[in-house]
Amino acid sequence: MNASDIIFPHLGIDIKNLNPQVFDLFGVTVYWYGLIIAMGILAGLLIAQNEAKRTNQDPNIYIDFLMYALIASVIGARLYYVIFSWEEYRHNLSKIFSLREGGLAIYGVIIASIITLVIYTKKKKLSFFVLADTASLGLLAGQAIGRWGNFVNREAFGGYTESLFAMMIKKSDVNYIPLELMDTIKIIDGVEYLQVQPTFLYESLWNIGLLLFLLYWRKKKKFTGEIFAFYILGYALGRFWIEGLRTDQLLIYGTAIPISQVIALISATLALVFIVFMRKKSYNT
Repeated sequence: MNASDIIFPHLGIDIKNLNPQVFDLFGVTVYWYGLIIAMGILAGLLIAQNEAKRTNQDPNIYIDFLMYALIASVIGARLYYVIFSWEEYRHNLSKIFSLREGGLAIYGVIIASIITLVIYTKKKKLSFFVLADTASLGLLAGQAIGRWGNFVNREAFGGYTESLFAMMIKKSDVNYIPLELMDTIKIIDGVEYLQVQPTFLYESLWNIGLLLFLLYWRKKKKFTGEIFAFYILGYALGRFWIEGLRTDQLLIYGTAIPISQVIALISATLALVFIVFMRKKSYNT
């Protein structure tokens, strides 16, 4: 009998034969992770284009912008990861370019996308906040879907838990096992499992909830840029909470402080101040 790959013991869910690889095409292996990311990008683009039509924008703008954003996002995601994992790369710089080994950070994607949008809108003489409001909806959808790539790869999980959503994954399928989890290993039919927080699931559900809120709130916004600001605020709050549960945090060099929590706290504060200031300004005009 095949051992289960992933088990949600308190939900009665038992998943077998979950292979990270989908198929080989002309000698190139296609992975679920890449396929899921592609699905997220497509879904995000469709949502952004639909919102563009609703607000009388040219939907093709978002296809054009996406071409630049994809390149910038990969570079940004990798740079962010490498900078805060420098000890892993400083003696072997060639590893920096080994993307197939993993090592991409979502905050790097967000930062790179925002910088790209600033440059793009300036060059095209478009409103940054109009595009940011629209693109935020698509980005959230892409993030919600993309997190399931972590599920297939058995990565981006949290510490030990007995909560309702506890997830058990085979020890042999995990590339990095934190020391604090070594004492919590469970054995089922001779197979060793880690029982952890499915933080990928928490973030996916949080992003879906935030997306639904923004779709509702977009008709109530008081100023252009408010949807983007609420995206930054909402995502940062969720990220701050979820990052505290994870076991693979990127830390500020020489400290035990997760860099993503610091960025989340700063960005949430700035977004909140911006929202309060702009809404107050709109009431006074």
